[in-house]
Formats: sequence, C-alpha cells, structure tokens
Amino acid sequence: MAVIRQCLLCRPLYQIFPFCKHLLSASITISPRSFSRAWACSLRLSTRASTSPAHVEQKGAETDGSSKVRVLTQKLEVLGINCDDFVMPGRYHRLFCPKCKGGQSMVRSLSLHIIQDGCRGFAMWRCFHTECGWAGQAFAESRASYYGVAKKVESFGRVSEESMGLEPLGAKLIAYFGERMISEKTLRRNAVMQMSSDKNVIAFTYRQNGLLVGCKYRTVGKRFWQEKGTEKRLYGLDDINDVPEIIIVEGEIDKLSLEEAGFCNCVSVPGGAPGKVSNKELPSFEKDTAYQYLWNCKEYLDKVSRIILATDGDTSGQALAKELARRLGKDRCWQVRWPKKDDHSCFKDANEVLKFMGPDALKKVIEDAMLYEP
Repeated sequence: MAVIRQCLLCRPLYQIFPFCKHLLSASITISPRSFSRAWACSLRLSTRASTSPAHVEQKGAETDGSSKVRVLTQKLEVLGINCDDFVMPGRYHRLFCPKCKGGQSMVRSLSLHIIQDGCRGFAMWRCFHTECGWAGQAFAESRASYYGVAKKVESFGRVSEESMGLEPLGAKLIAYFGERMISEKTLRRNAVMQMSSDKNVIAFTYRQNGLLVGCKYRTVGKRFWQEKGTEKRLYGLDDINDVPEIIIVEGEIDKLSLEEAGFCNCVSVPGGAPGKVSNKELPSFEKDTAYQYLWNCKEYLDKVSRIILATDGDTSGQALAKELARRLGKDRCWQVRWPKKDDHSCFKDANEVLKFMGPDALKKVIEDAMLYEP
C-alpha cells in the first residue's frame, strides 16, 4: 500500500491525477494496482490535453519516422532481407544474406544499416561473403523527395572484368608506370588493367573482399572518369581491413607509390580534392555527396586508431586533408610534410618523391608525419 500526497517529481497531485483535484487536502491510500490504473488514466488525459502545435508537430514527425522505417523493412523483406525485431535504425546489424545464405558455414555475412533522419528513411546493405558481395540501397520514399533524384530501390549488381571490357596491362602502359618507379609486381597485386577497346586507357579496379565493385579510368594525359552505376568507395579497401593505422592519399598512383616504399595499408580517395575548405557545418549523411565514399567505407574506418593524411601539397590537397580530418576526427589524424624540391617549392605528392628521391625517402616522409594541426 502506498500513501501519496504528490508525485516523485514533486509535482502537485492534481497535475498528475486531474480527476482527483478535489481530494488534494486528503491523504489517499491506494493499492499498487489502483495506482497503475490511475497513472495510465492520467497519462491518457494528459496526452489528450497536450494539443499545442509544437507537441502535435513532434508527435507527427516521430510517427512519420516510424512509418518510414516500417516501409523500409517491408521493402527489404521483399528482397529477402529478414528484418527481425532487434533491427534498429542507427546501428549496423549482421543478418543472413538471402543471396548466398552465408555460404557453407552459414554465417551472418550481410551488414545492414538503417538511417532514420527525422521523418526520412534510408537503408544500405552489403554481403561480406567472399563469393557473394551483394549490395544495395533502399529508400522509404522516392529519391525525388529524399535526394532530389527520381529513383526508388537500388540494388547494385555484380560487375566483372568482361562486362567492363578490361584486359591485363600491355607493354606500353607498363613502361609508363615504370617511368614513375612503379613495378609490374605492384601493378599485378593491385589488379591495374587497361581498356580492351582503347589500350591507352588505364583502368584502376576497385575491389572489396577480392570482388570487383567499380573502376576508375585514366588516360596518360590525365583525363579521368568512373564506371557508371557503381558505389564510390576508397581505392585499395582490402588493404586496410583490420589494421590499426592507415594512410590516405589523393590518387591511385600515389597509393601504388607508397606500396613501393613498403606501405600496403594505404587507400586513395576516388574523386580528387575540393577547390577550398567549406566554411559550413558538416552536412548529414545523405547530403554529404562529395564524401559519400567515407560513409560507404565507415565499417573499415571506424576500426582505425591512427590516420596519416598524405594528400597533395597544393592548395586543393590541403583542403582535402582538412575536409577528411573534419569527418574522420582530428584527434586521430596525422599529416605528412612533403620535402623541398628547391628553394621555392616542395614536392607535390608521394609519386614525385618516389620518382626523384627514391622509396627510402618516401618511407621517411611517412614515418615523420606530424600530428594534424588545422
């Protein structure tokens, strides 16, 4: 039995139980069961009484957000992704892949992440089984209202060297890399190829768990483009799986150059550098389109305790370093200082140092990286 004059939050009793205002001056003795009923009744009355525009708007947003998640789970179930009750927005979940069923070992190889931002809903998934790699995205509403682009559910299919029209590097391009001090062994390990239809075009193949997931093309004259319909991610992703320290560079050739200096734990950004640092606050995930590759590789980057930024030494390269540090956390970032070329300038990037100073000098530059300072 409980004797109640006012609630534990020190609010007057009549604010908790409006129907008992006339009993305010009396001591009330009620049983726990009666108290539970009275509490529930009071909550219903309070809810009905809360009709301010702000309250209604917030409740409506929460309800709309929950409905978006329900729509997402229904779309995922159509694709065979079974969303159990424990799947919650904002977390990564390991599920059974409907495509490969987890292989012979039947492991939960599918990583699912649901993002709920206000009333919007978005899901992304990828199977990390070595023989699968199925990945995709789904939106609770059309892409027209989410990103401003009309598109519904995306499911990225498997790509292959044959479908992209790729072939092994020929003698001409191998010689081109040789002039840049990059060996044929390094080219083979990183599966650098060329277009079969134009043997002057280099193809940097992007892979995850050994599977081909994208491609970036480059001419000797430095014209770049990427394979359409593939997700953006870091180049060399398999080389930073479960390592405590990584190096991020600005181009694929710089990643290959660092391998010549003995560093395999290196990745390159896929899209170059911005013209300047943004003075705005960091955008949310769905609006951070220029750095979407960081979000796509979040599971890899979250495991890293130290990140060495070895972007180019020009203005754009330094802007890229600042933007990366803003997103990855400045407290775990270090930055290289490229050595002087002459009295008026410094070397621009890792490949220049490799080409003119050699692998030992490039190795020392990385080892001498300093704690990042904006």
